[in-house]
Amino acid sequence: MLIGSYSPALIAISLCVAILASYTALDLTGRIATARGSAIYLWIAGGALAMGVGVWSMHFIGMLALRLPFALGFDVGITALSLLIAVLSSGFALWLVSQPRLPAWQLAFGALIMGAGIASMHYTGMAAMRMTPGIDYDPTLFGASLLIAVIASGAALWIAFNLRRNTPYVRLARGGAAMVMGVAIVGMHYTGMAAARFADDSFCGAALDGLSGRGLDNLVLVTSLAVLIIALLTSLLDARLQARTAVLAHSLTLANQELTHLALHDMLTGLPNRTLLADRIAQAMQAVREQGGCFALMFIDLDGFKPVNDAFGHHLGDLLLREVGQRLREDLRSQDTLARIGGDEFVLLVQLMQPADALGLAERQVVLINRAFQVAEHDLKISASVGIALFPGNGNSPQELLMNADAAMYHAKGLGKNGYSFFEASMNTNARKQLQLLQDLRNALELEQFQLYYQPKFDAVSGMPVGAEALLRWEHPQQGLLLPASFIELAEKTGLIIPIGEWVLNEACRQMRTWYAQGYEDWRIAVNLSALQFGHAGLVKSVAAALARHQLPANSLTLEITETTAMSDADASMTVLQQLSQMGVDLSIDDFGTGYSSLMYLKRLPANELKIDRGFVRDLEHDSDDAAIVSAIVALGQALGLRIVAEGVETDAQQHFLTRLGCNALQGYLLGHPLPAAGFMADIQRAQAFVMPDKYRA
Repeated sequence: MLIGSYSPALIAISLCVAILASYTALDLTGRIATARGSAIYLWIAGGALAMGVGVWSMHFIGMLALRLPFALGFDVGITALSLLIAVLSSGFALWLVSQPRLPAWQLAFGALIMGAGIASMHYTGMAAMRMTPGIDYDPTLFGASLLIAVIASGAALWIAFNLRRNTPYVRLARGGAAMVMGVAIVGMHYTGMAAARFADDSFCGAALDGLSGRGLDNLVLVTSLAVLIIALLTSLLDARLQARTAVLAHSLTLANQELTHLALHDMLTGLPNRTLLADRIAQAMQAVREQGGCFALMFIDLDGFKPVNDAFGHHLGDLLLREVGQRLREDLRSQDTLARIGGDEFVLLVQLMQPADALGLAERQVVLINRAFQVAEHDLKISASVGIALFPGNGNSPQELLMNADAAMYHAKGLGKNGYSFFEASMNTNARKQLQLLQDLRNALELEQFQLYYQPKFDAVSGMPVGAEALLRWEHPQQGLLLPASFIELAEKTGLIIPIGEWVLNEACRQMRTWYAQGYEDWRIAVNLSALQFGHAGLVKSVAAALARHQLPANSLTLEITETTAMSDADASMTVLQQLSQMGVDLSIDDFGTGYSSLMYLKRLPANELKIDRGFVRDLEHDSDDAAIVSAIVALGQALGLRIVAEGVETDAQQHFLTRLGCNALQGYLLGHPLPAAGFMADIQRAQAFVMPDKYRA
């Protein structure tokens, strides 16, 4: 028998190729496991080609490592058949490990099929030499090679299945496993080679017309390495792209979750908002209809919150609202819902065994809120008015239940606050009126139902007109002329005050431009700003736009804000007021003396004018305290270099007293009632005929 030898270099190369092919196969199983849809089959097909070429090239390089006393060659067709067997076996292996489960029987069956495929590839490749006489195989080593092929296939399948997920250190584990698998594959190959016996007179039939060994080892090595490296790089790049995609998808999921949470929860307290509350009410109504039972909707409004907010500022008010929400939430059961639907309004949805249980629950909410709150080292005392609507009985939709609970809450406030009230049908009349008024208010701007009345201001000493205050009126189609007191609170509550306020500002500037063109260049038009309007981010731009639109000098406009509004967030107010002052607009602190001023802030405010509240002027003749307060306000204003305006002047005595004190300007019913522009000018012209110098006569 002929004894062959082996090239150590080619043996080492075949081992490296086997390890690289094994690692590529393991990495491809990871790609297949995370692929979706038709991409799975593309990865299996590509992986089968790369893995099959790798395993086959290891075998072929091992064949080329064999050295015999005669020339060797390989039949092209049979060699190609061995490559096809390697590719199909690899495809089967990749398909098997892509399954969601790999039970023991399936693993054993797969190992048998794949082992038979690898062995067939090997011995088909040996047959490609077309030896004459044929190759004789040692039965023991032949059987050992088959056994090694099956065991190695089983181990490879088990390892590939368990390392297909991207877990920590998975690449390190795959590297170690690839070395074990590579050694097993090489072991099977060289065991099969050792089983081959060549007769002394043997010659290779394929040496004449087949693939010869000259340079073939290098060609196979380069080609197989190229295929494996391309497959591996493709897999690694795909893994990196998939990882980035996963990170992006996770970020998008978190962002969507956060957006969903923000859309359904109050940002200040973290409680459900009106949208989520409506959904919970609808679910509770459906559950009652299907399973029976009942629930209560408790509308909780805080009594005394506004004075706290005005006195200590919005920041502390926000902290107080958080504390209220926390205290009410701690008293909740898992099946109940507490929501904040705006401002100082909370709504509690509670499941009940029977309607009478709502009484005790409402009492508990009132007691909870009535306990003092410790907020930023302040002991704050507030109370709650609670309105209760029951289902079934007090409404057939979430909106109707909320409206009825709101009506009951207002009834509780009317009874003296710090208590609760169950909804009754009679309460709905006022609620419906408010709802209708809101609908009408939304249409009032579009239908041009608003108009401005003007109340004149006069110089206290000369009696000459120095301007006017613009006062809003609503010509309601059914209710007639409405004063601001009947709708401004509703406009504030719904945010409609912003567009209404902009209309007032533009209309006042338009009218002032008309008077300015008529020669009243020293007049000022005063416009009141609500708290919500003053805090709106677009205020400064709106003022600038109105002045520019009507080509009005900035100092012809006076903006009046209440003392409480200016002091509620003094630092923020300072910024806005300074921007308006730099523009040239006059600023007036309205209702001075009724709020909670800090003289430290007041002296820093860029105001031009203090306006004494009518409450002090009204009892000026009969109340020495009011007279003392007015005297102090005038002295303070003069010390700060501010103009002093007194409103609410209704008697001669009040006019004389305020003039003697040193007020700069006066307004009130004694001097002139609020009137539309035409009536206002008619009054002014009549007054000019008696008290004005000739240059002021029209």
